Amino acid sequence: MTTWFESPDDAAARLRETGYLTDDATALTAYLAGALEKPLLIEGPAGVGKTELAKAVARATGAELVRLQCYEGLDEARALYEWNYKKQLLRIQATGTDQAWSETHDDIFTEEFLLTRPLLGAIRRDEPTVLLVDEVDKTDIEVEGLLLEVLSDFQVTIPELGTVTATRRPFVVLTSNASRELSEAVKRRCLFLHLDYPDAERERAIVTSQVPRLDERVVAQLVDVVVRLRELELKKAPSIAESVDWARTLIALQVGDLDEATVARTLGVVLKHSSDQQRAMKELKLPR
Repeated sequence: MTTWFESPDDAAARLRETGYLTDDATALTAYLAGALEKPLLIEGPAGVGKTELAKAVARATGAELVRLQCYEGLDEARALYEWNYKKQLLRIQATGTDQAWSETHDDIFTEEFLLTRPLLGAIRRDEPTVLLVDEVDKTDIEVEGLLLEVLSDFQVTIPELGTVTATRRPFVVLTSNASRELSEAVKRRCLFLHLDYPDAERERAIVTSQVPRLDERVVAQLVDVVVRLRELELKKAPSIAESVDWARTLIALQVGDLDEATVARTLGVVLKHSSDQQRAMKELKLPR
């Protein structure tokens, strides 16, 4: 059994070393996901650090990150495996017509012709692996059926070859922006963590850790504006990553004071919809 973290405090400390600052709930759940070898489902709005947590676990533990990016239309061939049909056809043509179909079948459905996709690849790895199933809510509900065997038993059944069982269980992280409700079958197999935007104190700490050259007073001003922006009815509220990008922008512009004119001039770094920018300009009474 792989020991991912020794304790919640160990998880918090090692994740912090990679630049990922956790709260107590996140550190505890990350520790338990490894200790219990249970998949971790992380839900919350876009940009709060769900995907980054999986990356941080991989960095903190020296594991390989295997990522399955979910999207509408994702199927078994892109998630689990598929057969190299062109290569199989060439083999069939090369053997001619003298060979019985049963012999041909056994010849072409072998490891040589198997194309491994992220889920199967993570299961087959002998080294420590973090499997990230990103934005699982973007897939069709049928895809969740493909996940159940992996999430329950850490195995994949290939009809032509048999069942492939993990010799070393990966650390599995599923992320969801909650655009649709996931099935109870998937939820039942996972630990659950809800991540929301951090409070102002923790966001200041995150920005400072990522952009240490920015003056603390400017960091406080930046976080104050971001918090106010998130209180507005926007199409897309600023993410933590966009707060960090804004901080880096202010460094590049050598800004020593985040006044209203500077906020207005750089608003496009954190708000990516023109309607959101217009609402922010109006609500925050920024100069045009």
